[in-house]
Amino acid sequence: MNNPNLREEVDMRRTFAIISHPDAGKTTITEQLLLFGGAIRQAGTVKGKKTGNFAKSDWMEIEKQRGISVTSSVMQFDYDGKRVNILDTPGHEDFSEDTYRTLMAVDSAVMVIDSAKGIEAQTKKLFQVVKKRGIPIFTFINKLDRDGREPLELLEELEELLDIESYPMNWPIGMGKGLEGLYDIYNNRVELYRPDNYGGERFVPLDDAGDIPENHPLKGNSLFSDVQEEVELLKEAGDSFNRKKIARGDQTPVFFGSALTNFGVQTFLETFLEFAPSPYGHKTIDGQEVSPYEQDFSGFVFKIQANMNPAHRDRIAFVRICSGTFERGMDVFLERTGKKMKLANVTQFMADTRENIQEAVAGDIIGVYDTGNYQIGDTIYEGKLKVAYEELPSFTPELFMKVQAKNVMKQKSFHKGIYQLVQEGAIQLYKTYLTEEYIIGAVGQLQFEVFQYRMQNEYNAEVIMTPMGHKIARWIDPKDLDEKMSSSRNILARDRFDQPLFLFENQFAMRWFSDKYPNVELKSLM
Repeated sequence: MNNPNLREEVDMRRTFAIISHPDAGKTTITEQLLLFGGAIRQAGTVKGKKTGNFAKSDWMEIEKQRGISVTSSVMQFDYDGKRVNILDTPGHEDFSEDTYRTLMAVDSAVMVIDSAKGIEAQTKKLFQVVKKRGIPIFTFINKLDRDGREPLELLEELEELLDIESYPMNWPIGMGKGLEGLYDIYNNRVELYRPDNYGGERFVPLDDAGDIPENHPLKGNSLFSDVQEEVELLKEAGDSFNRKKIARGDQTPVFFGSALTNFGVQTFLETFLEFAPSPYGHKTIDGQEVSPYEQDFSGFVFKIQANMNPAHRDRIAFVRICSGTFERGMDVFLERTGKKMKLANVTQFMADTRENIQEAVAGDIIGVYDTGNYQIGDTIYEGKLKVAYEELPSFTPELFMKVQAKNVMKQKSFHKGIYQLVQEGAIQLYKTYLTEEYIIGAVGQLQFEVFQYRMQNEYNAEVIMTPMGHKIARWIDPKDLDEKMSSSRNILARDRFDQPLFLFENQFAMRWFSDKYPNVELKSLM
């Protein structure tokens, strides 16, 4: 489909994910960015349960109750001549599979770190996924309004633990109750935390020597002179700012601030939009790269979400557009089946609100209304393009439960609920090989709780779940299978694609099996 302005429109896009450990303030910073983009009128903090003023990006009922994000949300707004697509990801490690797939759909990432806690386990895990993709990573060190660790110590930890160069774009002048502001190295100014204490101006320009005017009240503050010395030291001994290294993901620009008090967030947003890349080309399974400026439309499904609107019991496939222009009503092909599909009911997102759109380009995320045609990882394309994008990561579950309907009269809604939640990638489904009992597998315990909650509240199907504990899932080639291989230590099952696998009790049971059947190859998902 020919769009003469395609290059210009694609270059305006900035599509990024926010990653962090739970409670580092990721959802709060997302809301502040939405405020600047005019997408919301007031921020509701995640903790604001009593007021019912919940975080805009946490729309699912269980998220409101727990105050955590368990699904990835997509939000879009315009700012400073750019079209911004934010993908807010679950911080909780039990939902890392959803996050990993979301990270395949972005062009850069923002890592939020708690200034008191530094780099935590989940942040490190997610960082490694981003680093592997070689996309730019920007760091926001949050909660400066509370007492935290020394900024220099945080930068050292960043470099040592994550093996990435850091470049501080600004530097805190005090912290906690003693927070006075930020020394903005990149913009050569001071941003004041409480401007009213200093005559009302939030930004004070610095002279060529990096100093503020002699008559400014901050001039006599010892905190400011200490920071001047620290910044001087950073400039001499630290890494120099390098655009090419940022683009490769080898250097991370570091911003300090406080999302809760909305301090330093606007400066971060404006600088981020300047350096974050426009959409990249995407690789196909045969190693080709499709340019975002290619005129024919293509994209891939990285997430499926049922019941975003409980009134309509709908199901949405989230598609990252990789090339060309989407136009409402256009015909595309589903690569896996070769089927022709009409993209008529397509939306763009604002967390819990959506609106039908007429047009979108590479870099945008669209929601395709789905009646069960799409699966995670599917490629859709227009016309002669005929592409299949690289497979998305999937994890081998470690925890397993037997599951059955509490009420046998509700088998229909029980089956519908299970199959829809499985297609979302929230859990994985297996059946015992002979008796066909349902087993669900997950990466973490919280996934089971969310599954049980959603089955009851969205599908009106109460479930009985019997823990099976930790198991090691390994697939085998059907031609190698002999049902006699099954024992109490290795349960034989089928996955939802009817492929056989064993659920081993432990490593010992798996080794014993391998010794007994040396010619049988055992495979995991990742």
